[in-house]
Amino acid sequence: MKKRPFVTLEKLQEITAQYPTPFHLYDEKGIRENARALLEAFSWNRGFKEFFAVKATPNPFLISILREYGCGCDCSSMTELEMAKAVGCRKGDVMFSSNDTPAEEFAYADRIGGIINLDDITHIPFVEEALGRIPETISCRYNPGGLFRISNDIMDNSGDAKYGMTTEQIFEAFRILKAKGARNFGIHAFLASNTVTNEYYPMLAKVMFELAVKLEKETGGHITFINLSGGIGIPYSPDQDPNDIHAIGEGVRKVYEEVLVPAGMGDVAIYTELGRFMMGPYGCLVTKAIHEKHTHKEYIGVDACAVNLMRPAMYGAYHHITVMGKEKQVCDHLYDVTGSLCENNDKFAIDRYLPKIDMGDLLVIHDTGAHGFAMGYNYNGKLKSSEILLKEDGSFRLIRRAETAKDYFATFDCFPDVYKKLLEDEPV
Repeated sequence: MKKRPFVTLEKLQEITAQYPTPFHLYDEKGIRENARALLEAFSWNRGFKEFFAVKATPNPFLISILREYGCGCDCSSMTELEMAKAVGCRKGDVMFSSNDTPAEEFAYADRIGGIINLDDITHIPFVEEALGRIPETISCRYNPGGLFRISNDIMDNSGDAKYGMTTEQIFEAFRILKAKGARNFGIHAFLASNTVTNEYYPMLAKVMFELAVKLEKETGGHITFINLSGGIGIPYSPDQDPNDIHAIGEGVRKVYEEVLVPAGMGDVAIYTELGRFMMGPYGCLVTKAIHEKHTHKEYIGVDACAVNLMRPAMYGAYHHITVMGKEKQVCDHLYDVTGSLCENNDKFAIDRYLPKIDMGDLLVIHDTGAHGFAMGYNYNGKLKSSEILLKEDGSFRLIRRAETAKDYFATFDCFPDVYKKLLEDEPV
């Protein structure tokens, strides 16, 4: 698959004339088309709902686009819950999937009408104390343990994951919750991350649907929804083919009709919590080449760094790079593309063949629409970049301004004299 930017060089030059690099740019057209495709793929299920994983791209302007297509929010912290409420989420629009959770976050999630997804059986008395009761609608997160395989390929090791309940625990949790007043149950599982195969969701669905039938039969807990969570990935590298969401939806439908319908559970709603799939390909990091270095290797230094995109530095993740305006040139120069942090792993590409890069060239780093800006931080006193939305009509809008030194120093305001001095010394 050939990787093509969703933005032209001419448009980027127009944007950079107003907003300096680096910045994250998002494609409204792509986001909308993808949301419609997901809804079409699962339209066979009357209760289907996508709860967008806020952690992937916590920007209210982008989440509001998904809200137009009926998407809710999957939240894992107080701040994400507050953002979900701010974008208009109401009762039933929020799935609160968290772990090691403070009591006040459970209470707030319940207060705004969120569905609590319990990570562990020991959280039952904790939630009961925090809320003064057990909610009538509640979910439990499942971890079957062991290796999760598709054919002979190991997708992930569930047994090493800190999330979810064992098989024995989830049955006991249902019994306890039912005795304490729960009436409507859901089950949830996340067994593999960023899968680029149409087989993952149907196989996960089979595991979950068979569990649901046994749970309802043996505990009497009425299961109203099954949350397949995330895990549908995107093709970061050009040699990968994208998932076919319609084939995935059809695969889940077949398992639904094979397992749930004969068990009299044909009214169970299917939920998803997709983040990367919903936003990943529809964002990019735009940066500029500002230095070149010729030592033991050839280096291109850009004005972005791991603060703007942590994935390559954190675990060697591949992100494709396009040198704008040179798409048709031969990739015959071997580069490391680096940022300016005082860490040797601050590299967007290592030994990457690219066209000859000249100072001032704009580089598009692909597939940063999820887990890009969201994972940013302030090491070395680096400031987070702006976020810009490329609208369907070709116009663009700033949807998050870049941080300033004033933002960085803001938490020192408890020392007024120091705070004032810091701001006085802020460069123009």
